[in-house]
Amino acid sequence: MKKVAFICVHNSCRSQIAEALGKHLAGDAFESYSAGTETKLQINQDAVRLMKQLYGINMEETQRSKLLSELPPIDIVVTMGCNVECPYLPSSHREDWGLDDPTGKNDEEFIKVIRQIESNILSLKERLNV
Repeated sequence: MKKVAFICVHNSCRSQIAEALGKHLAGDAFESYSAGTETKLQINQDAVRLMKQLYGINMEETQRSKLLSELPPIDIVVTMGCNVECPYLPSSHREDWGLDDPTGKNDEEFIKVIRQIESNILSLKERLNV
């Protein structure tokens, strides 16, 4: 099974959401991981709250902020849209989702990003199942 890493700088919001939704929606198609070049003490609390509310997923129980060096060998790297130099990780395929960081924004903006990640996960699943 392919291993997909969702990467951003801090591994606290978008990449964590993508890891959770990857496991939830596409666990039968690929293994999902997330990491960054830096870590935060905790996952973004707005992301945690909204993922519980929308999907019943408690990211704090199953995930933590991780560094790139903690990942197994990865087949596919998905960067979230770092707005700086995105971290590099060797892989056979790489794509950037160009997502704005919703940190510090209202729930409507967060939900918009979460729904876009959901759509992108389902698209990736479909492409890998071909």
